[in-house]
Amino acid sequence: QVQLVESGGGLVQPGGSLRLSCAASGRTFSRYAMGWFRQAPGKEREFVAAISWSGGSTYYADSVTGRFTITRDNAKNTVYLQMNSLKPEDTAVYYCAAAGGVSGTFAPRGKYEYHYWGQGTQVTVSS
Repeated sequence: QVQLVESGGGLVQPGGSLRLSCAASGRTFSRYAMGWFRQAPGKEREFVAAISWSGGSTYYADSVTGRFTITRDNAKNTVYLQMNSLKPEDTAVYYCAAAGGVSGTFAPRGKYEYHYWGQGTQVTVSS
């Protein structure tokens, strides 16, 4: 069992930055691939970024490539999403999620492949 708690969301102006954190409970965090997803009002939850449990492989949605960076610290049971050059279209509730049973060099993009979810943190990009 893994419990996830996101933090770091808020209101930021276009072009600004935010760093989201996701703290996980459980001793096996280091064996879960981790992902970030987001959901804007009236839209489906979409993939943003993912990282393998080894930390050696990362994946990004085309819309955030070059602006967002996902990292993890297995000693702290925490995964991060650094978001730079934020745009109004990045406004959404951001969720972190954990996927078990995957190799150390892979992290899935599909939301149905993730077994545990946090409660979400709101990110609003507006002037």
